[in-house]
Amino acid sequence: MHRVYRLLAQRFHPDNSETGNDARFRELTEAYDVIADPARRAQYDVTYSRHRQDRWRLVTTGATAENDFETERMLRLTVLEVLYTQRRTEPENPALTPLDLESLTGTPREHLEFTIWYLIQKKLISRSDSSMLLITADGVEHLEGNYKENVQRRRLNPRPASV
Repeated sequence: MHRVYRLLAQRFHPDNSETGNDARFRELTEAYDVIADPARRAQYDVTYSRHRQDRWRLVTTGATAENDFETERMLRLTVLEVLYTQRRTEPENPALTPLDLESLTGTPREHLEFTIWYLIQKKLISRSDSSMLLITADGVEHLEGNYKENVQRRRLNPRPASV
């Protein structure tokens, strides 16, 4: 651990003219300080474990099982809607990363994996060479065909407030 820290600290130190990065160096030092202190490490482990369990909660209320087909269908339409909006508003940069989708949909990456796989297999979205995701023409048609139903369901089942 100490060896890796020293290696990364040299790489990101602000005095390093080639790879120096002040913000990254501060993050690295803070992380090392937490790991090196047993009390702070234990506190981090508890927080991380709780956060990891929270990520596996289903997105909407009323979901009663892992195979809640309606929740998955709504998530697919939401992902298509996000990618559609990105393509329309930023035509020079029409793609998003899975991390962007996680943040914009409020859905953990673990839940998005199946959704992304399905949408790619149906050719509603595609993955670029750099793993960016974009909506296809078929995806646009599918979204436009199902949009009214999607909006109506959201109004009937509003998303719960974050705790």
